[in-house]
Amino acid sequence: MESSRRPIKTRSANWAKQIAGVLAGTGISPNRISIASVAFAFAGAAALNIDSGVIGSICCAVGIQMRLLCNLLDGMVAMEGGKSSPIGNLYNEFPDRIADGLLIVGLGYAIGHIELGWFAALVAALTAYVRVFGGSIALKQNFSGPMAKQHRMAVMTMGLMANVVETSVFGTHQALLISLVVIAVGSAVTCITRTLAISKQLKGTPNVDQ
Repeated sequence: MESSRRPIKTRSANWAKQIAGVLAGTGISPNRISIASVAFAFAGAAALNIDSGVIGSICCAVGIQMRLLCNLLDGMVAMEGGKSSPIGNLYNEFPDRIADGLLIVGLGYAIGHIELGWFAALVAALTAYVRVFGGSIALKQNFSGPMAKQHRMAVMTMGLMANVVETSVFGTHQALLISLVVIAVGSAVTCITRTLAISKQLKGTPNVDQ
């Protein structure tokens, strides 16, 4: 599991270590924390579709941050807390893909750009596929951007905060549309850059079937 962990500087923060320590001392498993990230993503997407204005945007932004917090803590509780399990890698990946899809597709539905939402979710999932594929052929997993998970969620959060102001003043949702376009295009570019990085590693790695 260690080799497939995303490098996150926040892991060294005292508050993160304290929360992870508390959770590790309870009966809450890392896998349950991973599942909780999906619940927060669903709640955020649902809130935005119920109300694409101020309240819905704020609730969705909170859901995103709680989803990311769960993504941080599940690995810390598993590894640093000594509660890893044989199926930990499964829970490390699958809930992430579901949470991403819920939020991005939900954004598309909320602003009436359903096809764009599905496309953005597809290429976002493909960024993870390319990364994991690299790991499957014994290469180091590449978590780089320009639109990795943390970047996608940052763009969406900023769009939601901008929407709070925009919808209050103009009653429009252009910030959310721009965010969705940035996520879609950035994720497609990330698929390309990660694929090129794999190709470069393969060319420099002897005795690897190509």
